[in-house]
Amino acid sequence: MALHPCSQHSRRFSLGLATGLALGLAIAAGHGHAAEPLEFEGLRIEVVGQSGPALLMIPGLNSAADVWQPTCAALQPTVQCHIVQLPGFAGQPPVGADPWLEAMRDRLLRYVDAAGLEQPAVVGHSLGGALALSLAIRAPHRFERLVVVDSLPFFGAAANPAVTVETVRPIAEGMRAGMLAVDEARYRAQAQLALAGMSNQPERMETLLQWGESSDRATTAQAMYELMVTDLRPQLDAIRVPTLVLGAWAGYAAYGATAESVRATFERQYAALDGVRIELSDGGYHFLMWDDPLWLQAQLRDFLDLPAH
Repeated sequence: MALHPCSQHSRRFSLGLATGLALGLAIAAGHGHAAEPLEFEGLRIEVVGQSGPALLMIPGLNSAADVWQPTCAALQPTVQCHIVQLPGFAGQPPVGADPWLEAMRDRLLRYVDAAGLEQPAVVGHSLGGALALSLAIRAPHRFERLVVVDSLPFFGAAANPAVTVETVRPIAEGMRAGMLAVDEARYRAQAQLALAGMSNQPERMETLLQWGESSDRATTAQAMYELMVTDLRPQLDAIRVPTLVLGAWAGYAAYGATAESVRATFERQYAALDGVRIELSDGGYHFLMWDDPLWLQAQLRDFLDLPAH
């Protein structure tokens, strides 16, 4: 039976109010300890911490939310972490969404509103960094600070600044089709190659492989495609919050990268973001939260103006 427009509005309002109250109660119950993870529009979010400013923590491609747990623990009791598990990654059920990145951005914004988070800071790694940028572009006055960990506004131009969305699109389409077509053995072998140099701790490789194998392949392929063909550089001037970019270079040294060349890439890609602060780890690889944890934690404490231990 069709609802009268007023009834539809009332139902949406009631559902929104109920969602917000449920989230608020769950978050309040988690003060001091990790609460049971919240399920919100396909996202799974664990709230950790008793007090302090809210910190929305977004992992990268195929990563589990666990990647941020050591960082969150090190920052206690000065922040309340909202650690996100993106759908389709590391065993979290996928959701139908096209375009996927925009859908994740909008769901995260709705979560921030439903949870009543006032001016949270956002920390995102890799794909999560691209989402953090998208959040601050979409809602420039909604967030307090932004930390981007080893991520770029246009992944497609990481190696060649002359690349455009139009020139990279056929490459990205071929990559997506290839990922979907190969058998499981070949897919695992390709994943192992892709993960080489991602962490300076060999024991982490098996964890990363397991996360990849438990990720939905279609979600992974679509997310990688969209990362390659999304150019946020022209929109960076919409960001109105202080932004810290933490980068890694040592893991790419085997391919000829130096600290100077990687810094130049970051500075070129973030040129339109006024006042951006860029810092590079001396020895950490892509997973900086594992590879150079004390440095990353010190950077966060300083930038977020948190008390040191």
